[in-house]
Amino acid sequence: MAFIPHTPDDVARMLELIGVRSIEDLFDEIPPELKIKALDGVPPALSEMEVGRLLMERAARDGRPLSFIGAGAYEHHIPAPVWAIATRGEFYSAYTPYQAEASQGTLQLIYEFQSMMCALTRMEVSNASLYDGASALAEACLMAVRSNRASSSRRVLLPRSLNPTYAQVARAIAGNQDISFEPVDFDRGQGRTLLESLQAYNGQDFTALVVQQPNFFGNLEEVDSLTDWAHANKILLIAVVNPTSLALLKPPGRWGQVFEGTQGADIVCGEGQALGVPLSSGGPYFGFMTTRMQYVRQMPGRIVGGTVDVEGRPGFSLTLQAREQHIRRSKATSNICTNQGLMVTAATIYLALLGAEGLERVAAASVQRTHDLAAALTRVKGVRLAFTAPRFHEAVLLLDRPVAPVLAALAHRGILGGLDLRHAFPELGHALLVCATETKLEADIEAYTSALSDVMNGARSGEAA
Repeated sequence: MAFIPHTPDDVARMLELIGVRSIEDLFDEIPPELKIKALDGVPPALSEMEVGRLLMERAARDGRPLSFIGAGAYEHHIPAPVWAIATRGEFYSAYTPYQAEASQGTLQLIYEFQSMMCALTRMEVSNASLYDGASALAEACLMAVRSNRASSSRRVLLPRSLNPTYAQVARAIAGNQDISFEPVDFDRGQGRTLLESLQAYNGQDFTALVVQQPNFFGNLEEVDSLTDWAHANKILLIAVVNPTSLALLKPPGRWGQVFEGTQGADIVCGEGQALGVPLSSGGPYFGFMTTRMQYVRQMPGRIVGGTVDVEGRPGFSLTLQAREQHIRRSKATSNICTNQGLMVTAATIYLALLGAEGLERVAAASVQRTHDLAAALTRVKGVRLAFTAPRFHEAVLLLDRPVAPVLAALAHRGILGGLDLRHAFPELGHALLVCATETKLEADIEAYTSALSDVMNGARSGEAA
């Protein structure tokens, strides 16, 4: 709460009414030896004014650097009405519709969110949401095992062009439930998964193939051929997508040719942070998932449906909630215990404000900004593009020296220059992932280019980077 209104007299009257002498008496079931006597290391209490000043001082230490880091979390402009509405008490404190009949506003918002995600992905059904994009992928792999009756292997093909954090989370969650992951390498020239890399698996029993579009490097995969290969081999296709990109790119529900009356991905998931949620030092974010109607009972989370009451008036209800809070744990599809409702609220408002045309403008501007950024940075001596494939709003650059010292020097100049890929992809050498969205202006790109040129030239002439 932002403000606690109870005075000492109020507290005393409440204690008297419930028949206890002190707040401490409310915890008398805790043995005294388990109670701490003091909070060591906790400073003395501050006033509201002092707390506000302290927090402002600490926030100022971060400065206001220009950020060109992407890698799954993206800085987009968030219109002022998004959080002005999302933080209204009706949304801000509602959290989740446990009493569905009394939560019509929240249910309608979630219904609208699901409808928007189905429209973006061109899939038939969407759940409320998941924790984040990485855990959404893990849940998608578990869902694929439950759904693919043609496979008994519990094996998933996982391209190395996938976000490495997503791969780690999928292995941590699903790998500990007897699902094995087979890595599929990417082409060093194009920076994407080639169909030829999958030919060795023809005819083998795999449950699912994961395809990220755009992939972790920002490059566009050949999703049609990869989808067709998966379906020809009775493998479910799990698409991991950036929702902003779907304003321009072919939606996963339309990937590939029609096989046995169906077309496109079987399960679609991803990170929703780009839709009106600030970076916030890494969270909270939210994941999303859509699928075909035939797999709906294997989908984790909850689904809100539209209905009418006995008088014919429209209303909303929790249609499907196959999770442990509502059914026996052994029958639950997932242990997901939140729908990240506040983030979904912001995303729904964001999408409603922008509309299809607005989201398309955001995506197109991001593509252009990254094109301009890559063109400018590769004019600096010692910098070149790593891959030739078409891309969305990220690019991988190759430097003629280690990336870490260059990024440190740029940080001293107020620029967060990107992500060093040496740990996740050592085979690429001195590789740097950069990103630009509609928030980056021509002057920002010029500032980055100038700073990078100074750093590279300084290091080349023997100065400390």
